[in-house]
Amino acid sequence: MAKRSGEKHDVILDAAVKTFAQTGYHRTRVSDIAREAGVADGTVYIYFENKEDILVTLFQDLMLRFVEDLCCELMQCRDANEKLKKIITYHLTTLANRPDQAKVTQIELRQIDQAINEGISKPLKGYFYVIEEVIEEGKKQGLYRRNLDTRTARKVVFGGIDEVVTCWVMSKKRYDLPALSEPIFELLARGLH
Repeated sequence: MAKRSGEKHDVILDAAVKTFAQTGYHRTRVSDIAREAGVADGTVYIYFENKEDILVTLFQDLMLRFVEDLCCELMQCRDANEKLKKIITYHLTTLANRPDQAKVTQIELRQIDQAINEGISKPLKGYFYVIEEVIEEGKKQGLYRRNLDTRTARKVVFGGIDEVVTCWVMSKKRYDLPALSEPIFELLARGLH
């Protein structure tokens, strides 16, 4: 079945984010998403095969936009440290501004089956590649240790940011997530040096 796109496609995905965040992926039905989107249940099936397809497409679209926009931001940076700081700030700010999206990516996507995991791993690898490029650049610029294992360093960088966002999502008390950019950067940059 060929995938369709367009305004209704996007409305359905926006409704899915909201519904998954409120109800949870496993408790959400396609009819719940359709109701939130203001479309008939059958309309959802014109654009998506099933609920799993909605979740995978949602994550793929979000990550594609996230990585594209981040790469544009990184082009303005002078060196690897500035890029590392931009990655951290961009990640935290983006999810702080989209709390439903943050809840879906931090909680709901971690409770899925292997088939869905395969569908979301490719776009995530694009983000991992961007982080690895910055680490490699930092090694060439003498900002980071040359003997640093890039893949391990990327796991630490992503894992640190990811854990901070997860704690924010799970916290009952709201706080300024982007304000944590500077301390995270200081910690990570020192560890890479």
